[in-house]
Amino acid sequence: MAVGIFDSGLGGLTVLDAVTRRLPDQPFVYFGDNAHAPYGVRDADDVYNLTTKAVERLWEAGCDLVILACNTASAAALRRMQENWIPRDKRVLGVFVPLIEALTERQWGDNSPPREVAVKHVALFATPATVSSRAFQRELAFRAIGVDVEAQSCGGLVDAIEEGDMILAEALVRSHVDALKRKMPNPEAAILGCTHYPLMEEIFQEALGPEVTVYSQANLVADSLADYLVRHPNMRGTGTEEMFLTTGDPSKVGRHATRFLKREITFIKA
Repeated sequence: MAVGIFDSGLGGLTVLDAVTRRLPDQPFVYFGDNAHAPYGVRDADDVYNLTTKAVERLWEAGCDLVILACNTASAAALRRMQENWIPRDKRVLGVFVPLIEALTERQWGDNSPPREVAVKHVALFATPATVSSRAFQRELAFRAIGVDVEAQSCGGLVDAIEEGDMILAEALVRSHVDALKRKMPNPEAAILGCTHYPLMEEIFQEALGPEVTVYSQANLVADSLADYLVRHPNMRGTGTEEMFLTTGDPSKVGRHATRFLKREITFIKA
């Protein structure tokens, strides 16, 4: 019954926390590719190869359904994986879909022509790889017209969060928001396009101002997953135990994860 949650590092723990609260009886297997984090500075082929290797490990753990709780992997690898790599009896889902649904107020399966939506000026904060992929803008354009998206590449932020340097992380958030506002002075909404960024959501909100609606992914993904499992109960997988896997140093990763989730987390080598 296990569902896999994958991230390049610790950011996916924000998604894991949300889906665990939303689905308390559902076991999850978490895989952090901490040895190769961050993905946001890697090229598309590198991200694809690392992501497929991690997903295969989650399949081995009994997870027929895997959530890519990594925007870089969702942007740079998911479409290619879905086109020619994923077997018929497995599913791999990304984190863009719930965001797009929330922003456009339409379901993913709604294939009607693009239409105008309420929000016209959107700030996207993401890793360099996600920004360069333009995956968010592409998916949004299929469903909405007249939306101006200004993307801000947030170099260094994931590294600071992974290392637990929250003073540096806060300074970087404020710097990136200032840079975004020079390009788009009055955004109506902001997308935190990396699963690490919800850990800094209050700082983003403070820097952007109370008039900006901040969309964070974790709870949106949790609601979307709950709905998906109701519609596809056969994708719950054969695994029955919660597990935390990492390609990095299990003790170090476990200490950081324990601090993030505020409960004892023990990682094992993937």
